[in-house]
Amino acid sequence: MTMTNLQKEISKRRTFAIISHPDAGKTTMTEKLLLFGNVIREAGTVKGKKTGKFAASDWMEIEKKRGISVTSSVMSFPYHGHHVNILDTPGHEDFSEDTYRTLTAVDSVVMIIDSTKGVEPQTIKLFKVCRMRGIPIFTFINKLDREGKDPLDLLSEIEEVLGIESYPMNWPFGMGKRFLGIYDRHNNDFVHYKGNEEEEILPYDQIENYPQIANNEVFQASQDELLLLEEAGNEFDVERVAKGELTPVFFGSALANFGIKTFFDTFLQFASEPKPRKTNEGLIDPDNEAFSGYIFKIQANMNPAHRDRIAFLRICSGKFERGMTVHVSRTNKAIKLNQTQQFMASSRETVDVAYPGDIIGIYDPNVYQIGDTLTAGKEGIEYHELPVFPPEIYKKVRVKNVMKSKQFRKGIEQLVQEGAIQLFYQDSNDDIILGAVGQLQFDVFEYRMEGEYNVSIEFTTLGGRIPRWIGQKDVDSRLFDSRSLLVRDRFDRYAVLFENEFTLRYFTDKNKDIELIDLLESNDYKSV
Repeated sequence: MTMTNLQKEISKRRTFAIISHPDAGKTTMTEKLLLFGNVIREAGTVKGKKTGKFAASDWMEIEKKRGISVTSSVMSFPYHGHHVNILDTPGHEDFSEDTYRTLTAVDSVVMIIDSTKGVEPQTIKLFKVCRMRGIPIFTFINKLDREGKDPLDLLSEIEEVLGIESYPMNWPFGMGKRFLGIYDRHNNDFVHYKGNEEEEILPYDQIENYPQIANNEVFQASQDELLLLEEAGNEFDVERVAKGELTPVFFGSALANFGIKTFFDTFLQFASEPKPRKTNEGLIDPDNEAFSGYIFKIQANMNPAHRDRIAFLRICSGKFERGMTVHVSRTNKAIKLNQTQQFMASSRETVDVAYPGDIIGIYDPNVYQIGDTLTAGKEGIEYHELPVFPPEIYKKVRVKNVMKSKQFRKGIEQLVQEGAIQLFYQDSNDDIILGAVGQLQFDVFEYRMEGEYNVSIEFTTLGGRIPRWIGQKDVDSRLFDSRSLLVRDRFDRYAVLFENEFTLRYFTDKNKDIELIDLLESNDYKSV
C-alpha cells in the first residue's frame, strides 16, 4: 500500500520529553541534541552563568539567574530524515505539575540518570507517571567521565527501584579517569573516548588492529562483563520497548559530549512515532484526515515586550494549515488560527503547516484553557482531560499597593490559567489563596508578578493542608472553621483545606453526609 503524504510526515515525527532528577544533566543533554540538529552553534550550559551563556531551552530570566529550568520548553528541528520535537521539562520537584502535563503530549521519554547517584526520588515520581501512561522509556546513564556506581549495580537499581526490565544498548569500558569508551552493542562498534569532546568509532570485530585499546587492562576487564550480559541479560524486544515494559539503556557523558550521537541515532530508530489517542468517541488515529489536537500548556509573557499569551497545542490527527478555522469543543466557538508558531525556547518563527506529533504555539486571546480540544471537520470529540494534582502548600496573597489591584488581578488570572499556580477563594471573606506543589512555585510566582506585571505582593502562609473537594453544590458554611477551611476553586466549586489528617478524620466522622473527593484517587472528578 502506498503511503499518503500525511502518513509519510507522521512517520518522520519523534516527539519526546527529557526527564530527570535535578542536576542529572537533562538541560545539558538537550543542548547537545540541539547542536546535532544545527540549531545552535555553541552549548550554553547551566553552569555557564558567569560567562553570560545560558541554556537555549531556559528562556525565563529567573531560569538564567538560578541556573534551573522552571517551565517546560519546546524545541523543534529536522535531523537525518526525522522531524524532532523535544520538550525539556523542569527537573525540580516543585514544578512536577508542569512536567506531568507535558508528559501527556509526548510519544517517548528519555530518562537521564546520574551514574554517581543512581535512581533519585524525582526520577521515581516522573517514571511512575510515564509508566501509568504506557510511554516508551529510554534511559541515558550520564557522567561516565566521573567515578560513579558500578554499571551492573546501576542496571539492578533501575530494575529493582523502578520495576522495569533493562537492556544495555551499549556498555561502558571503565569510568572516571579510567574511562576508555563504550561498546555499541547495537552497531557492533567501539566508541573510543579521546577526551576534549572527541571520540572515534572503531569496528569492534577489528579491535585487535588497535593494540593501544585491545591491550588496555580496562578493555580486557570489561570483556567479562559483556559475556555476563550476553548470557544472563534480558533480550532486546522492540514491542516491549513500545509498551513501556523494557527500557533500552545507554551510557555516556552529556557534558563531555561523548556517546550522545550514538544514543540519539539509535533512539530515533526505535522511538515511537505518533500513535492513536483516546477521546470520548474512542481512539483517533493520527492519519485521520480530520484535524484535531489539544492544549496542554498555556504560557503568558514569553515575549514581555508584547505581553502575549501562547497556548501550546499538541497536534493529534490531520494536517494543520495556518489560517484554518477550528472549533473549541468546550465552548463550541469557532476560531481562525492565523498567529501560529514553532519554538526554539523563547525564539519563534511562523509555522504554516504542521502534522501529528508536532507542538505548535497559537496566540490565545484569553479564550483557551488547559485541556481544550481543537478540531476541524470532526466536531464533538474531546481528548481525555489532563489531570490536576492537588497542591500541598497554601498561602494567602495580597497586593502591597492597592493602586496596583487591577494589575494584581490580571497577573493572578494569567499565571493561574497557564498552570503556574492554583487559585482558591476563602468562602467567608473572599481572601485569595494560592496553592502549589512546592515553595519554589511561590518564589517564581512572586518574581514574575514583580517582573512581568510590576506588582509587589506579600504572602501569609497557611502551611501544608490536605485538600478535599466537596461532591455537592450546597454546603452549610457553619460546619467549617480555620482548621477545616472552606474555599472555592477558580471554577467556583467548593473544597476544604484540612489542617492535618486528624482534622480530616474528625470532620469525616461528624459529617458522613458530606462527600469529600480526593483528586488523586478520583477517576471521574477531573479538572483543568
